[in-house]
Amino acid sequence: MQRLEWTNQTIITEFILLGFGEVQDLQILLFVVFLMIYLMTMAGNLIIVVLVVTDQHLHTPMYFFLGNLSCLETCYSSTILPRILASLITDNQSVSVCGCVVQFWAFGFLAATECYLLAAMSYDRYVAICRPLHYSVLMNFKVCLQLVAASWLGGFMINTTLIIFIAQLTFCDHNVIEHFFCDFVPMMKLACSNARQVELLSIVLSSLCTLPPFVLTIASYVYIITSILGIPSTTGRQKAFSTCSSHLIVVTIFYGTLIIVYLLPDMTKLRELNKAFSVFYTILTPLVNPLIYSLRNKEVKMALGRAVRKWANC
Repeated sequence: MQRLEWTNQTIITEFILLGFGEVQDLQILLFVVFLMIYLMTMAGNLIIVVLVVTDQHLHTPMYFFLGNLSCLETCYSSTILPRILASLITDNQSVSVCGCVVQFWAFGFLAATECYLLAAMSYDRYVAICRPLHYSVLMNFKVCLQLVAASWLGGFMINTTLIIFIAQLTFCDHNVIEHFFCDFVPMMKLACSNARQVELLSIVLSSLCTLPPFVLTIASYVYIITSILGIPSTTGRQKAFSTCSSHLIVVTIFYGTLIIVYLLPDMTKLRELNKAFSVFYTILTPLVNPLIYSLRNKEVKMALGRAVRKWANC
């Protein structure tokens, strides 16, 4: 810490992430659990990426989006979990201000990208079910590439703009963050310079990366469900619903936990509940995605079987 001569405030050079320090007796158990989750998340998502790239049967728009989502989840999980694992095994809960800002940038960038990517996937399912005759034209490779590029670029630009303003803030005196990663609200509580403009900018940018994708996703599924209910054949309805049910589950888990965490009032009684729900969208969602898409998807399981047989023959 560096003492300022012209004030009584102390400039903060590092934060203390409390993480799961309230359960000291379970530190080793939490380390083992989170390590297993991390390894399973990395393995599951990387397997999907490899299958989508190498298997010709999965070279379709739906699996192109799925491959990008799995790649994103790999990065997303690596932004949060390694730092938690290190703090659990070493009891070192300190992180530099610069490191904390970088972690929030990576987390925000990937979270915003996932919002856009999930919206693109819902649009893909809408075209496939509601306008099947025009699917090959509306969802050609060029369109898919543009949607994916726009998702990554949009998430990058929005969060980088916010980080530029956060980097100009000064943090002083109190340096304890009651969370297991560097989230926006806990960081802003420690800013001693005027953070009002940054908070307003955060509201605007967060609205841009959540509301339009969420509205598009909801609208897509309203049309999808309406079209499915209009299919006279029971078998046809089941087949149509199975193509989008996995994505609907992922969207529900992701947006549901985000809404709960960021709409709950900031009260001491709800803080631990807030942290528990944060575990869902930062740690469990990247693990659940490959499980949902692989266990409920016949084509992915067939591609995995072909890859295993090919590897065994080699």
